[in-house]
Amino acid sequence: MTSSLTTVIDQPPSGRSRAVMLDSHDYAQQVLLQGRPVPWHEPMAFSNFFGQAQALLKSDVALLSLDRLYDHLLQTNARLTSSLSAKTRTGYALRTLLADPEAISYVTELATVFSKTQRSPIVLQLPSPMQWLTRTHHFAGTTDAATLDADDADNASMYVADWLRSFAALGLAGVLLDDRTPAGGVEPVPVGLDSYSPIANVTEHYGWTLGLRRDEGITLHGAGAAGGIIRSEFWLESDHPLPEGDFLLGEIPPAAVPEEVLTRILSME
Repeated sequence: MTSSLTTVIDQPPSGRSRAVMLDSHDYAQQVLLQGRPVPWHEPMAFSNFFGQAQALLKSDVALLSLDRLYDHLLQTNARLTSSLSAKTRTGYALRTLLADPEAISYVTELATVFSKTQRSPIVLQLPSPMQWLTRTHHFAGTTDAATLDADDADNASMYVADWLRSFAALGLAGVLLDDRTPAGGVEPVPVGLDSYSPIANVTEHYGWTLGLRRDEGITLHGAGAAGGIIRSEFWLESDHPLPEGDFLLGEIPPAAVPEEVLTRILSME
């Protein structure tokens, strides 16, 4: 039986006193691929790339960044991006993106190969519904994402919940909604995890732990554990302390020195 994220937090596979989740995608692209493109269109090559990083860094979970994958699809698939602009109704672009059969087929294929090749519990990372709605809103012909409100986020969460059912056959440990605003992006109306009940219903049904990632920390749905964020300075400067938290999440900067990264990881044990 697949471990849930809450089980991982209670009993870290690494044997650490606190579970550590590492978002190493950009760092691994810089160090392992020497800045070359990530092989998103080759599921096995991508899984091998990720597995190399996982073997070096020993994260307690395998964090699959579907947010980055969808960004890649929107940058490279003209048919897909064109379809998002067919109507100007709020939420149409996101709903169309998540319902696109070719995109779903590809994303689920990659996730399936990934789940069969990784040894660590798997957590899907994707934008929070409000973030995803804000980031796709411009396809409707407007950049005024500031008009979006909590009701729009609730509608978006239904689209995301339906999409998540595509991963029902995978043994996931959890789903992490990334609520951070990208650099230069529009800051949306704050929406709490409790507003995403359609997603919570799906994750609870499949036994997946649901979390919300923000700049200041991670909250889990229906659990008392709270996660601390390892700041970028930890990887770049000596003697930078780890944060408080029942578990930790850190995004390793691409500019970090590999030898120093490994030293910092050993200090967590």
